[in-house]
Parts: sequence; structure tokens; C-alpha cells
Amino acid sequence: MRILLVEDDELLAKGMITRLKRLGYQPELCTTGKQAALAAQNSNFALMILDLGLPDGFALDLIRQFRQSGVSMPILVLTAQDQLQTKLIALNSGADDYLVKPIDVMELEARIRVLCRRQQQRTDDSLQLAGINLNLNNHHCQFQQQDVTLTRREFMLLKEFMLKPDRILSRQQLEELSYGWDGDTESNAIEVHIHNLRKKLAPEVIKTVRGVGYMLVSHYGH
Repeated sequence: MRILLVEDDELLAKGMITRLKRLGYQPELCTTGKQAALAAQNSNFALMILDLGLPDGFALDLIRQFRQSGVSMPILVLTAQDQLQTKLIALNSGADDYLVKPIDVMELEARIRVLCRRQQQRTDDSLQLAGINLNLNNHHCQFQQQDVTLTRREFMLLKEFMLKPDRILSRQQLEELSYGWDGDTESNAIEVHIHNLRKKLAPEVIKTVRGVGYMLVSHYGH
């Protein structure tokens, strides 16, 4: 799952990126509101983590701009500003949650899961489809009631497929999901991950749509 992280504190951003990647997310960093606006227009993200104190201006206007233009992705404000009035303005402008620095990363991850669950209209952190049970909290995976061990990138790809069943995901989408905008990937990296997922699950679960991309077949096993 791709997260747009808007944070100008280099040290804090680096630590958050490392932790979020370990938790199975693909964070992309912007350091200004202008960069964030362009990123949201030109690419797809599941969630935004936004610092209010950006170098090119206060970010409340950015939240309003996103909501007025129809951008519906959840926005989690992460800021050192703990005034109640600022919090109320941010939430009333369209932010979905508000955390004050310093933060516990595990709480941040829990808030991320809650916001994504709400956005995807799910009631818990478990995805069940095509004989697969994927727990988004502890990354536990079962296929036909048998435990399956996944690498971090296999987990990220399978989660994306399960969130978008029977929809074709292009190779570019999957590469951005796994490696980010500027990820240094080998030419066949995605194919290798897909091949490994098929071996661990079943070859027919993930279908190749030649020249277009890949798709998880939701009715597998029925």
C-alpha cells in the first residue's frame, strides 16, 4: 500500500520511512505542499500523512484544496502543533485524523489501518478471498487453511490484489507499489514476485493479462 508522506524534517522522515517499510507499506516522501499536490494529482496513494508546518506554507489550505478538488484519500495530520483550535480547523477542513509529535510508531500504524479500513468499508483487518486469508495487522497468511510465509514485497503485492479483485493492475502500478517512484528494480522483478506467489498459492489465482498486467481471480476455487 502506497502512502504519501509529507514531512520536511529529514531525520523524522527517514525514521518513519524505514519503519513503515518494515510494516509492509511503500511510503513516498514529499517535503513541500506543492510537491504533495503534484504527487496526489499524478499518482495513486491509499493515504496521506501530512505535517502542518511545511516550508512553503501552512498545510491547512492544502487539505481544503484536496477536498474541494475531490481527492478522497484519507489524510492523517502529524504535527507538533497541539492547540485544540488548530486540531479542530484541520479536522473541519477535511483531515481524517490528527496526531501530535512525538508519536509512537505502533500507534501511527494502528491509525493508518483504521483509516484504510474505513476507506475500504471493511470491518476488520482481515482480507478473505479466493481461499486466501490475509491478516493486515500481523501479516499472517493462509491459503486453503494452510499457513503461507510471504516476503515483505509478496505481502504488499498480495494485499493490493486482494483489495482490488478482478481488476487488472499494470506492471507500472505494481512496481510503484513495491519499489516507489525511483526504485531500482531489475527488469523482471515483478514477474519473479508473481511467480513466487503462484507457487505459494496456486498458479490460477493470479492471472496474466498479456500486454496489460495481472489480476487476482476472486472466484478461484468456486
